[in-house]
Amino acid sequence: QVQLVESGGGWVQAGGSLRLSCAASGRIFRGKSMGWYRQAPGKQREMVAIVTSAGSTNYASSVKGRFTISRDNAKNAVYLQMNNLKPEDTAVYYCNALVMANIGRGWGQGTQVTVSS
Repeated sequence: QVQLVESGGGWVQAGGSLRLSCAASGRIFRGKSMGWYRQAPGKQREMVAIVTSAGSTNYASSVKGRFTISRDNAKNAVYLQMNNLKPEDTAVYYCNALVMANIGRGWGQGTQVTVSS
């Protein structure tokens, strides 16, 4: 069973915007803090943004003010609005429940974001 499906990635020029979507199973989504993570070539996976089940958010300093994480609890979905994209944002982006990510479980295929200069 595929429990997390990311979409919305693509190729954009620096300064552009993308909106990523994550469709999650109820089992992995409901009542859980959800996060967006990214992994650039040759680098470790990085937590980009978190939204708790109650809607509180937190962001990596590198994306603060540019990215917005949100969730739709009725749809078991989490989103990442990315504005003013920079080349250093280039990575594969993944969503996951925090509790799952912390034990290395549940990762989907991710969606590629490429930002050119």
